Amino acid sequence: MGKLFGTDGIRGIVGQTLTADMAYRVGQAVAAVLAEEKQGRPEITLGKDTRISSDMLESALIAGICSVGGNVVPLGVIPTPAVAYLTVQRRADAGIVVSASHNPYEHNGIKVFNCQGYKLPDATEAKIEALILGEDPIPEKSGSDIGTMIRGMKEARTQYIEHLCSTIEDDLSGLRICVDCANGAASATAPELFSRFKARSDIMHAVPNGVNINKRCGSTHLESLQETVVNDGYDIGVAYDGDADRCLLVDETGAVIDGDKIMAVCAMDMRARGKLDGNAIVATVMSNLGLHEFCENEGIQLVCTDVGDRHVLEKMLECGYRIGGEQSGHMIYSEYATTGDGELTSLQFLQILKKSGKKASELIACCAQYPQVLINVPVSPERGVKERIMESALLRRAVAEEAQRLGSAGRILLRPSGTEALIRVMVEAKTEEMAQSYAEKLVNVVKSLKIV
Repeated sequence: MGKLFGTDGIRGIVGQTLTADMAYRVGQAVAAVLAEEKQGRPEITLGKDTRISSDMLESALIAGICSVGGNVVPLGVIPTPAVAYLTVQRRADAGIVVSASHNPYEHNGIKVFNCQGYKLPDATEAKIEALILGEDPIPEKSGSDIGTMIRGMKEARTQYIEHLCSTIEDDLSGLRICVDCANGAASATAPELFSRFKARSDIMHAVPNGVNINKRCGSTHLESLQETVVNDGYDIGVAYDGDADRCLLVDETGAVIDGDKIMAVCAMDMRARGKLDGNAIVATVMSNLGLHEFCENEGIQLVCTDVGDRHVLEKMLECGYRIGGEQSGHMIYSEYATTGDGELTSLQFLQILKKSGKKASELIACCAQYPQVLINVPVSPERGVKERIMESALLRRAVAEEAQRLGSAGRILLRPSGTEALIRVMVEAKTEEMAQSYAEKLVNVVKSLKIV
């Protein structure tokens, strides 16, 4: 991980750690590195979510790209996976997304995809960082060498929606679906997407105003969706995050269907259709013990990686696996996408639900879920603090002692957030009370550390 690029691009609080000046320089650096590698004028697609700051950062990026001779294809408000898909379809040199995903509206970020729709390799990120952080100005073009905006891309959104529709064969008729767009990027695509099917689909939280993205809605705040699904008798609820690269579901009883359960259901269906290459699922160390048990019982290999969709995708590409993801609902279907795609995920699950003839709660019963407590501990946002906390001998000793006490009855995992000033403490145990008790002990240890 570099000084600017975290596990999911550059993130920060707008006006503090992420400014228009920085976005301008990021645009310059990305275009300059691409021009050097291509030995020619690069073309870069650019999408954004609905945050109040996204317009400003988008404009700064466009100015930076054009100033060094790059051309920009502005896609407007559109999901992150759509930018990755359209970058490949246009044969552009890169794609940039202005979004902070599931974070509050005050935050924003800049994510970059390469020409193949994958996140940038570390070497390219390092080159870009060196230019951004360097003291020398990045040389600008003049005259006819200045870059331009390529307009007329209104059909791009429709192209992406048609791609999503092509990934399933069922018309979903008979299902009653409630879709929560998180007042984010899915607001621009989900209404039209679900109108293409014969299901009864109702859309909620799809009126963004710049400051309500992820606010008491979406995949990080499922309460209103759960209440609506239960009270109004829907078969299933679908929730996306701010940039629609994640999806969580809610069954007819209001229970959450997380990424682990989605993977279990989809993997069984893929195997039945002869599409589960390698007979494997790629997950992360955060996945629930229930998924481990499911895979063992079904004879499916569970390959676990470090936390982060980058690591999941790397393992999928390395071994040729077809499905992978995270408990948070960031799912990758390599047959159809190069990155996590919430809308794609929902369609895959909905098709299986329709074909099964079962209730959603019955469909997911194949994968148990053990109590898991996750507590986010805020720490200083100063660079390097999270890493120094994780290296603390006192914390390591405390984790080892608690893990020994817990034994085979569960597991403990501590990790720094890749996008926020947080240490995440996760404990899994046979009872909620036991998991909560162990987690709180370790949270207190993290809080007691005087690291600046």
